[in-house]
Amino acid sequence: MTTRTAVFPAGRQALYDRNKYSAAVASGGFLFVSGQVGSEDDGSPQPDPERQLRLAFAHLNSVLSAAGCSFDDVVDFTVFFVDPERLMPVFFKVKDDFWGEAPYPTLTGIGVTWLYGFDFELKVTARLPEP
Repeated sequence: MTTRTAVFPAGRQALYDRNKYSAAVASGGFLFVSGQVGSEDDGSPQPDPERQLRLAFAHLNSVLSAAGCSFDDVVDFTVFFVDPERLMPVFFKVKDDFWGEAPYPTLTGIGVTWLYGFDFELKVTARLPEP
């Protein structure tokens, strides 16, 4: 049986404890990261879409870092949008500030009707560094 190890970024464990899920789970050589949103310290959405997306990427990078990974280790990337037609240009503008060089991860964009007040949610799978 493959072991599962929960991963939490510094300073945000209370959020995950309150909602009873892990920020990420390391298993079988991969890191499976829960969806990350652009929440302020109090958990509320950052109202500006570009700033919200940048904050979501910052939270994502904190989770990756807590597992010893970086964005270069991401192999699969899913972004959820509440209004894809309006928000996809924001995503494509901002993502290049966080993505490294090719080869890039796979990318799936999904339109949804609601994200608890957020415009975006970022979900990734990354490979863990070799021991």
